[in-house]
Amino acid sequence: MKKNIPETRKYRLEMNDKILNSGFRDFNKFFALDNKAYIDGALPVKMKELMGLVGSMVLRCNDCIFYHIDRSISEGATKEELHEAFNIALIIGGSIVIPHLRYAFEVMEEIYAEKTDKVAQGESRLKLD
Repeated sequence: MKKNIPETRKYRLEMNDKILNSGFRDFNKFFALDNKAYIDGALPVKMKELMGLVGSMVLRCNDCIFYHIDRSISEGATKEELHEAFNIALIIGGSIVIPHLRYAFEVMEEIYAEKTDKVAQGESRLKLD
């Protein structure tokens, strides 16, 4: 069954919460290390998320692809930047990446549509006020 964007985000948060509250501290250590890798530093967050996206596509992890596209867009990535990241993944990974490229395009389009809907809803609320 295909989840929509809000359901996917909710599932990720709920499961991460279960993992992090399991009492097994090594999970927490890894999650902290992963989180720290993506904070602003010599490389900006958006660039790090795009790099994470490339790695995720090459490793063929759809959950990771979703996450990094979502984060990249929230950090201001344009469609053109995402397309270039997708292309790097395709060059590095080869044709085995194509099914994940399809998935990435679908996710990108859905997240941008969601973003457009939120902007439109905000504008209509302003007109009502």
